[in-house]
Amino acid sequence: MATGYLEILRARHAARLLVGTLVGRLPNATAAIAIVLFVRAEGGTYTLAGALAAVYGVANAVGQPVLGRIVDLRGQPRVQLPAAVLSALAMALFAFWGIGSLPLAYAAVAGAGLFTPPLEGGLRALWPSVLRREDQVHTAYAMDAVAQEVMFTVGPLLVTLCTSLWSAQAALLVLNVIGVLGALSVVVSPPSRAWRSAPREAHWLGALRSAGLLALLAAFLFIGMALGSITVASVPYADAHGGDAVYGWLMAALGFGALVGGTLYGARQWAGEPARRLRVLVALLVVCYLPLMLMPDAVPMVALTALAGVFLAPAIACAFVLVDRHAPRGTVTEAFSWLVTTFTVGHSVGTGVAGPVVEAGGALWGFAVPAVAGGVSLLVLTATGRVVAAPGQGAVVAAGSENDPNRAVEPRFSSGDRA
Repeated sequence: MATGYLEILRARHAARLLVGTLVGRLPNATAAIAIVLFVRAEGGTYTLAGALAAVYGVANAVGQPVLGRIVDLRGQPRVQLPAAVLSALAMALFAFWGIGSLPLAYAAVAGAGLFTPPLEGGLRALWPSVLRREDQVHTAYAMDAVAQEVMFTVGPLLVTLCTSLWSAQAALLVLNVIGVLGALSVVVSPPSRAWRSAPREAHWLGALRSAGLLALLAAFLFIGMALGSITVASVPYADAHGGDAVYGWLMAALGFGALVGGTLYGARQWAGEPARRLRVLVALLVVCYLPLMLMPDAVPMVALTALAGVFLAPAIACAFVLVDRHAPRGTVTEAFSWLVTTFTVGHSVGTGVAGPVVEAGGALWGFAVPAVAGGVSLLVLTATGRVVAAPGQGAVVAAGSENDPNRAVEPRFSSGDRA
């Protein structure tokens, strides 16, 4: 298992790009909790804190595909670093001004979210130029999905550590400065400076003109809903079985399960059609969501929650392969950014749906939401199976294209249907 990942990390520039991207994304990964802690420290209500965090999330969801399209048109350094600086400056304005003027506070967090650089999509566009073999690129996608789980676990701990050592204001400032440094490390690297998107056909829909990509986005909207609903349904369960400590263990178990699943998935090569494998992975996700409705005691519930996360990272890694295949020529960064946005929006919708469900029927019905959402995702993938499995429409026309490191004449990797 370690050999495959070490091979990736030993490739020139690979470790730098992965670490730099993760560090650059820290402000985004920690924004919600950092905003909440800061607003509470300023004497604001939880309602205000939640509203500001929501504004940041919506602005981020809007900004990612827009900035991703500009990256495809203008290159990474000319977009990623200025966006990171603008986002950090907006969050610094919020940190220094506080909630004294609510319009300014909302504008600042909206600006911070809107200008968050699309480092995640940018990294996936770079992998084919750094790793020349198909199997290495697919392993890197899995490693990328695993690294996300680590970041979203470590990030909140860093926020609370900075807050306890200094202040909530310092946490906002320090993490955003670190984020700019991470983005800087990526954009000054040779692969980022040399990367150019393939020639693209001018079209106002951009990446969204791909039917296969639209099918994937629809499916992952519901997977995001499933994940978001688990975070809400776990609250009343934890209240009845031990309080905040149990809730923390449940959320940690969900991330740990995804980390383990993604690590194992990326440790080997998978023969066969990725679209078919994605349907199997989503079906396994649904099967693992169902036992959550049993709501046993805390220890077995933690184990069930870990099981519910096992197939999440593999499903995301498999989706990366398909997004790369279906992204129209010259839109790969935008396409990956749309996946991030759709998943984020789905997560938010899931939390919004699960709230009233929990109010009406308790935790039991709350845990039914992820199973239903996962089932709908599986239905979408099944109904659009031919579209998702079909070769993408983005023909490779230039050496070094972001879609095909092996310069295949087909809009997929030249070695065939292996992932």
